[in-house]
Amino acid sequence: MDVITLYSTGCPKCKILEQKLNSKRIPYRVIRNKELIMGMRIKEVPQLQIGHEYLNFNEANSWVNGI
Repeated sequence: MDVITLYSTGCPKCKILEQKLNSKRIPYRVIRNKELIMGMRIKEVPQLQIGHEYLNFNEANSWVNGI
């Protein structure tokens, strides 16, 4: 299974996505370091990284709901 990373600032959408991941018992790690997130040129949060693929909030929601 690919490593799943949630890039989050703790915003409302970030919290929703984190709750959904937890409710489905999907293992993931969280990166909350804003400087690191900005350095990666991530323009909006939350972003869910699955392997080499990055999903925005809507895409990540659909992915989690499909599990």
